[in-house]
Formats: sequence, structure tokens, C-alpha cells
Amino acid sequence: MVNARFTKLLVSLGLPLLLLLLPTDWLPIANLTLIQHRLLAIFLMAALLWVLEPVPVFSTSLLIITLQLVMISDKGLHWFRGETAHHPRGELIPYTDILSAFSSPIIILFMGGFSLAIAASKYELDINLARVLLKPFGKHPKFIMLGLMLITAVFSMFMSNTATTVMMLALLAPILSVLPKGDPAIKALVLCIPVAANTGGIATPIGTPPNAIALQYLTGEYSISFLGWMQMGLPFVVIQLAFAWWLLQRLFRSPQTEITLALEGKFLRGWQAYTVYATFALTIALWLTTSLHGMNTYVVAVIPLALFTLTGIMGKAELKLINWDVLWLVAGGIAMGIALDETGLAAALAHAVDYSVLTAMTVLVTLSIICWLMANFMSNTATANLLMPIAAAIAASMPSLVNVGGMQGLLVVVAFSASLGMILPVSTPPNSLAYSTGFIDSRDLVKVGTILGISGLGLVYAAVLALT
Repeated sequence: MVNARFTKLLVSLGLPLLLLLLPTDWLPIANLTLIQHRLLAIFLMAALLWVLEPVPVFSTSLLIITLQLVMISDKGLHWFRGETAHHPRGELIPYTDILSAFSSPIIILFMGGFSLAIAASKYELDINLARVLLKPFGKHPKFIMLGLMLITAVFSMFMSNTATTVMMLALLAPILSVLPKGDPAIKALVLCIPVAANTGGIATPIGTPPNAIALQYLTGEYSISFLGWMQMGLPFVVIQLAFAWWLLQRLFRSPQTEITLALEGKFLRGWQAYTVYATFALTIALWLTTSLHGMNTYVVAVIPLALFTLTGIMGKAELKLINWDVLWLVAGGIAMGIALDETGLAAALAHAVDYSVLTAMTVLVTLSIICWLMANFMSNTATANLLMPIAAAIAASMPSLVNVGGMQGLLVVVAFSASLGMILPVSTPPNSLAYSTGFIDSRDLVKVGTILGISGLGLVYAAVLALT
């Protein structure tokens, strides 16, 4: 295991170093500046480290930021600042632009989401609400599964899908305990939770990192509001979940017709608990009505952070529960996007292929499939980090893409495709958590994930064709 990791690390660092040592004129991309050449080596290193994972993915993001500061910023090493390319966009990047990735509005958005999840867990809003909501679905296994999927999907729209999966798997334990060993319904019930968590997050801008990363590039005339995203994402999620529910019933048929459940939920009382309930509802309401009050999604995300810390609902211990590794991972991707844009490398990579010979739909489908394949074998966040800036550059350089929704259409499709990558235990955290229960194996995930991935991509393409 150690030797394998060392080999992966050697490949991840060796190939970019070799690229860096090659003369710029030898590269297949014409007219690269010296700064672009260096960034291309950093980009290749990031891709290899994120795919092979010889080191944690968040540490790769920190390495990206460090190398950019040292090698291509205006406050880097004197040796690297001694020679810059004479190109309109080939100058060194201001170091403040690179460090701004840590304070990007996207980071604040995720911190707001994490604060809601932490407060909801501390005051048992998540468990009690889930228990109460599950009661109306009766005792038949397929309807209990439907209830689990709907609750998981709704929570994943506004909370971390990892936190949602942990919560729902905990709720699932008493249900599985009453089923006989070997019953196919066990696999169906366990699988339905990561499927719903992965899919549900597509419905909102904060539901999954690829959506938030896409929004980083959808600004100005291309911007999409919270409600505007839901108008696209929610119908997709409803249709995809309905198909997933049917599929799990077909693949894992159970002889059981009734499961006796003992789910008694009791909401906590007290002013702090009521504050959590009210803040949770208020934040979601504000996210849904940005056009009415004028505050955008990122501004609203600060409100729960302020309220929870002022009231003592979140103290030092709770702040430590924030998923800082996810924030660092996203920050690395944002920094990569900033550098790709400011150096002009993203545009150079986009123009390396003659897209003029391809139809708009061919470009969209190709990028989408590449994104889906990559997301199955690496973090969907890392995949979006790598492909989103390239997709944005392609959209900006291809007027014909207006036929498939332009910048908005292409980036939304790429974001959806990243979230559909779920065929392996390592594809997403919800998959890993479900696999860790021991009730399912890799073959189950591959079978379900492949079918749902292909069906999801087909649904996306059908929607694009229907709406353009």
C-alpha cells in the first residue's frame, strides 16, 4: 500500500516536472506564455493528484495555492519573477487574487450550509423531523423507501449530502433490524439513501459543490438566482428519483409486504431550539426569495452563522465541526479557476481544439460525458474544479452554443453530470458511508450507479433539446 501510494505520488509530481522542463515551443498548444506554461504544469499536477489521491484531496488544493503564489504571483520567488512572457495576459497574477480564493463567496455559502447542518444536528431537528416525516409513508417496504428517498433528497438540497447521509443511515438502523437477514429490501433501503443524497443536491445551488462551482462562472448577464436554479434542478431531481425508486424495486425485490416501525419523534423545546428552527426556516425562505428582498445567496448564508454564534448555539466546539477539508478543496479549485482565467490559459486550452468543426450539441455531450466519467473515479468537486473553467472558456468562444443554452446551458449540464458520477464506493462520500455499513458491495453500487448515470445524462440531453 505504501509503495503504491509512493508510485502514485512520483507519477503525480514527476510528469508535471517533466512538462515544466520542456521548452515552451515543444508543447502542442501554440503561443503559450512562460506563465501559462508554469500554470499548465500545476494544472497537470492537480489533475493527477486529485485522480490518483496519493495525498488527501484537500492537501492538493493547498499545494495548488502555494505553488501559484510561489511560481506565478507578483510576490513569488525572485527567480520566478525574473522573466515573464510578453503577452497581453501573460503577466504575473496579483497574489491577493490567488489568496482571495479562501474568502470567495462560495466558501461563505458552504460555511452557512455547514452551520445549519451542525445546529440542526445539535438540537435534533434533523432526526426528529425525519422521523415525523417518515410516518405518513406507511409500513410497506417500497413506500418506506420512497419516504427515505424524499426526506434524504430534500435535506440534501440545503445541507451537506454527507451530513444528510449520516443522519439518514442512523435513522435506517432500526428499520433494518426488523428485516430478516438476506432480504433484498435491505440492499434497496441502504442504496436508496446515497442515491437520493447524490441526486437531491442537484436541485439547489448549495446542494452540492459542483453547482456552487458553476455559479462561480455564471455571473453578470449569465447569473442564475437560487429559485432560477431550482426551476431547472428540481424537475430533474423529481424525475430521476422516481426512476431510481422504480429501479431499486426491480433490482432488489423483497417478499416482505409490511415492516413494523417504532418511530417516535419529539422536538426539543427551549429558546435555543426554537431559534434553530426559526433560523433554518428563515434562511431557506430567504434563499428562495432573493428577488424580493435583494440579498443574494451568499449574503443570506452569513445570517445563520451570525445568529448561531451570537446566541451560543455554535461555540468553539461546533466551529471545529465545520468541514474545513471541503472548504480547502473548493478554495483550491477556485484558485485554479482564477489563475486559468487571468493568465489566459483556459482560453488557450479551449482553443487547442477546433470546436468550429463540431456542432454545439456534440461539444455539450462530449464535455458532459468526460465530466461524468471523471466524477466516477475522483471527487465530483475536483472534477468540476478541473472542467468548469475550460467549459466556461469554450462557451465564451463558441457563439453557436447559444443553440444549447449558451454559457448557462453548458455549465449547468457539466454541474449536473459531475453529480451523476456515483458508480463506486469512492465516487462520493454518501457512497462511501453506505458501503461502510456492510449491507451492500461494490457490484451493487456499480450496477445502480451506471444505470442511473446513463439515465440522468439522457434526461439532461433530452431537456436541452426540448428547451432549445
